[in-house]
Amino acid sequence: MTAPLHEAHPAGPGRRTPDTQRGMRRRNLARVLHAVSAEGPLSRAAVASRIGLTRAAVSTLVDELIRSGLLEELGPERPGRVGRPGSALAVSGRGPAGIGAEVGVDHLAVCAVDLRGRIRARAVRQGANRGRAPGPVVAELSELVDRVVAEAEDEGLWPAGLAVAVPGLVARDARTVVRAPNLDWHDTDLAALLPTAFPLTVGNEATFGALAELWLGDGTPRDFLHVSAEIGIGGAVVVDGQPLSGTRGFAGELGHVPVQPDGPACPCGGRGCLEQYAGEEAVLRAAGLEPGEDRVGLLADRAAAGDRDVRRALREAGTALGIALTGAVNLLDPQGVVLGGALAGLAPWLLPSLREELARRTAGPACPVAVSRLGPQGPLLGAAHSVVRTVLDDPASVANRD
Repeated sequence: MTAPLHEAHPAGPGRRTPDTQRGMRRRNLARVLHAVSAEGPLSRAAVASRIGLTRAAVSTLVDELIRSGLLEELGPERPGRVGRPGSALAVSGRGPAGIGAEVGVDHLAVCAVDLRGRIRARAVRQGANRGRAPGPVVAELSELVDRVVAEAEDEGLWPAGLAVAVPGLVARDARTVVRAPNLDWHDTDLAALLPTAFPLTVGNEATFGALAELWLGDGTPRDFLHVSAEIGIGGAVVVDGQPLSGTRGFAGELGHVPVQPDGPACPCGGRGCLEQYAGEEAVLRAAGLEPGEDRVGLLADRAAAGDRDVRRALREAGTALGIALTGAVNLLDPQGVVLGGALAGLAPWLLPSLREELARRTAGPACPVAVSRLGPQGPLLGAAHSVVRTVLDDPASVANRD
């Protein structure tokens, strides 16, 4: 009797269902692409050796990745060696690109990154976004996205997706900004305001900054706390190479940890939050300076020149950071703390008091504190690279668009 069409035959011992075979093929395509991305150029034989598959199996996978525009052959590997040289493989400089965008309190930025990690197009608009309705801000962001996509397409690239970094809480749907106090945005569906022909993801700027550190940083551990600053202060927790999102996706809001329970009011509704002591505007106020276009540059220049008020303000900001970080360090026991964003440019004057406070208050050995080399570019780069990683993780989901 013939089985009904909807009834699957049991696979039986040693047999794989089509779904299992397809899933294994997708995973192996990703393994090949990751190997070439991380260590390329590589020959087929070298790839096979690294991922533990036969050369024949790797050749089939490589051919598929070349047809999809994700890998390209560079010619003979190490010409002149004994024996027949293999053809060197590299991830393609054309094809899919990750589009990253950032909504800052005082700027908008967009960039395109290819599979090799190179920035191929970029656009920035300086200007205050605080207190503006989301619609006009997103409309301007959309114009920048269109400009960057057009420039990328002129380079033979096409957008595999768009990731937007925002300074606020983002719901688990990865499209809704639940609350961004320094923008005064609430329950904003960014995907509805920014329709695209490609996948869109919205995320917290500190989380994207932490991912950039993990993927692009030099020797960044897999368990760390990331702290970044602009007008506000963001934080992210990375555990075993993965960001800790929390039940609602709101983990890492270090800027709203109270360091003085009866301190000044904060836009979040609380009092004495870290942002009121270590955010850029707070440090400028404490130093008796007026906010300008290049706040960090102004503070760094004055501090380097020996301005006592600026140095005192930065020292007090470092102390506040140390107090806020102590609780997280004691609770999570990370391998280290990474200072990113604007804080990176002010590290020489923040770190002494920050480290002193951490050493005095933490229960265990002092937690190492490193300075990001990405600085304020971290969130934008992390957003763009998150799209690139999506392609590397599942190359079967994209196809050659030429």
